[in-house]
Parts: sequence; C-alpha cells; structure tokens
Amino acid sequence: MVRALRSLPVRMAMAIVALAGIGSLLARVELGRDLRGLDVAVLSGAPEGNYHQVVDRFSDLAQKRRGKVTNLASEGSVDNLSRLVNGRASCNIAFALVQDGQAWPSDPPLQLLGRLPHAETVLLLGKNADSITELSQLRGMKIGIGPAGSGTAKVAKQILESRDLDQLGLKLEPHPLAEQLDLAAQGKLDLAVLVMDADAALVEKAIREQGLQILSFAHADALLNRVPHLHVGKLGAGHYDPVKLLPATDRTVFQVDTLLVSNGCAGRSRTLEFLGVVASVFPEFVHDNLGNPNTTGLEWAPAARSYLDNGGPEAFDAYAPWLADVMPAGKWVYLVTGVSVLFNLMGAGHRFQLWRIDANRVHMEQELTALFGPTTTLGDIRELQPSEKERSPEILAACEQVIHELEALAARSRRMSLSPIVPMGQEMAYRYQESLMHETMAVLRSFLRRAAQPQSSKPAA
Repeated sequence: MVRALRSLPVRMAMAIVALAGIGSLLARVELGRDLRGLDVAVLSGAPEGNYHQVVDRFSDLAQKRRGKVTNLASEGSVDNLSRLVNGRASCNIAFALVQDGQAWPSDPPLQLLGRLPHAETVLLLGKNADSITELSQLRGMKIGIGPAGSGTAKVAKQILESRDLDQLGLKLEPHPLAEQLDLAAQGKLDLAVLVMDADAALVEKAIREQGLQILSFAHADALLNRVPHLHVGKLGAGHYDPVKLLPATDRTVFQVDTLLVSNGCAGRSRTLEFLGVVASVFPEFVHDNLGNPNTTGLEWAPAARSYLDNGGPEAFDAYAPWLADVMPAGKWVYLVTGVSVLFNLMGAGHRFQLWRIDANRVHMEQELTALFGPTTTLGDIRELQPSEKERSPEILAACEQVIHELEALAARSRRMSLSPIVPMGQEMAYRYQESLMHETMAVLRSFLRRAAQPQSSKPAA
C-alpha cells in the first residue's frame, strides 16, 4: 500500500485533486465584494424627497453585500450641514448629501467625496406658471419655498432674494413640500419651489395629477451671475406626458449639484467602501468627478481623491484595509523604503566596524612578526624557550603592550557583537575575531611566564 502511494502516477493524481479542491474553494471567494466592515450613517433629507430615496439605494446595495448604510432623515441640506459638523464630537454621523453653494464651516473643515452625477432641478410650479414670461410678472406673488432651514428654502432665497429680484415684493412662505404643492394646486400659493430630481414621484404627481405648470426662467443666464453655483438646464416639451404634451413647450430651469460631504469621522477603509457603494449605484460617478473641476470650496477627502484617480480602491486598500486605516498606501511605501535604507545603513556600519577590528588585529600580528621574525607563527611562539635576547626588557614590554591592546580590541569586538546595528547571525564574525585575539593573548601570556622563570644553566661538557 505504501509503495503504491509512492508511485509517480498516484502522486500526480493526488496533486491534481488537491489543486482542484483549492481552485474550487477560491472560486467561491468573492474578493473585494464583501462589505461586512461598512457601518456608516448618512444624512439625507425628507422621506418624500430625492435625497432620501438616493440614500435608500445606497442602503439597499450595502445590505446585499453585508454592509450597513443607515439613512438618517433630515430637514434638508442646511440641517445636514449643521448635524454633520456637530456629529464630529460623537462620530455617530459620517456623511451627508448637501446641495452645492452652502456656507462651509472653516472649523472643523468638511471634506468633499464627490458630486452625484445627476444634478437636482429647481422647479417653480404653479397653476398659471405657463403664462409667466417675464420676471416682472412675479411682483407681489406668494411663493412656497419648502421647509424652513431646508436646502430648497436656501436655494429659493438665493434666487428670489438676489439683487434686483428683491424689489418685486415677493412673499416667501416656508411649507412642507407636499403641503405647498397642495396649496399651489388650490391657488392659495402662486408658486411652489421644489429642488429635487426632475423625475421624482412628487414632481410627476404635481404635474400629471395636480395640473401644476413649470415656470420657465426668463433671462436665466443673467440670473446665474447672482447665484454662480447654479447652472441652466432644460426640460423638453412633453417630458412628463408626450400625449397631453406636459409641459407644452421647452422649459428653461436651473439645476444645482448634489455633493457627498464627509466630516472625517469615517476611516479611510470605510470611506472607500462607501464610495464603492456610490459608484455601484451611479456607474458614471468616477468619470463625472474626474472630468469636472472642484469649484465647491471644499478640499477633497484624501481617500476620495485616491479612489477617483485610480478608478477604485488601490490593491493595498482592497486587501489590507486595516493597514490603510493606519496610514495610506503611498506612505507605507515610503516607510518600507525608509526601513530598507536604514537596514542597509546598519549593515554598512556593521561591515565597517568589522573591517576596522580585523585591520587592528592584523596590525598587532605584524608587531609580533617584527619582534619574533617574519616566519614565526603562534605555534612557534607557544613552543619557544626564551633566549637571552627574547628576555630583553624591550621585547617583554612590547609583548605586554600587544596583550593590552588585544584586550581592549576584544572588548570592543564583544560590544559590537551585541550592537543593534549588527544583522542577526552576523555577530559570529565578531566572535571569530575574539577567538583569534584570545588565542594570541594566551600564547603571549604563556611566553611571558616562561620568560620570567630563571634560565637553566647548560650542563658541563
């Protein structure tokens, strides 16, 4: 049986089975898709609003990959900004969706993760909005601007209270979004402002069911000078109903970008995992952010900048996220390079010290050659019976000096063998030098003891 197992065909068959088993196991592993370490909270907006629906999509995708994105309802962008800043103390909130154009706090500074690819549309809806062709026709109108403190209210005031429009005597009233649409449909509000995705269910209902019309901004380009973070968009005729032709004509509207903002509470790996969720929900996220300049006034989060530049997480971030949390991949490279340079320097220092010890030992051996002759070895000195010449004070003093210098050199060699600059295992080179020096000292001490003994007289002939 044992002999059969040792045969080449059997061993090859066992190796193939083992490789097949390993391959099957690896095929079941989905590297980079498991988000079980992701647990972050994101501020969105009102439950009926677009921001809330977007974060719901993030949450659903994260849950499918064993991660967790908690959707925190809020009153909108202004509320999100305040709560994101205050959340730094407990770090129970990491990210928020915020409309562009906010007054960003300088301390603590917030960081930009990116813009969502689909900008929100600023819509002014009313029963008779089609009849308004000039801004002067807005004079004295009652306009709902969304909940107090919301991003909708902020954008509405930036437009309607901008220079020149403030002379129109507009009456701006805060209302919940759904409520102000009902008031506009009843004629109790002349216009209602919405800032959300143009195809949101709330907008579809307002136009298709409640009969509200979309105000087309006259001289939109001129208004952009007052509110520079907005840009002009267009809704084509029949966008909401091509049969009834709703709207009846092309409508010029404003659009505002939605920003993903971080307060720095989430570590690098959590931020990258969250960006992976965002990029999965919005496949054009990376391309759009790379192709447009950052004019928000916020600095890029380092993790977001790395993600965008590499089109995703670097291998180091993907497979060693806990190390990436300690320090970004680029700095680990510098650290490893620095450690490598340090060890090379330590090795160079060790080799220099070993060379100096060896050179000093050889120099002392040359001194012995000068005392006893060029062909005299340590073995010869060990057996040597000192003659009158070799008992001279000069030779004995020179031997004493060599012993003293060797003792100092051996002590130095021992200290170096224990030094941290000596690579592991290389201390034996110092021990070898010590053994040579100890042997030389033993031979010289034996010689000095013999030289100190009285010289025996020669027997008579």
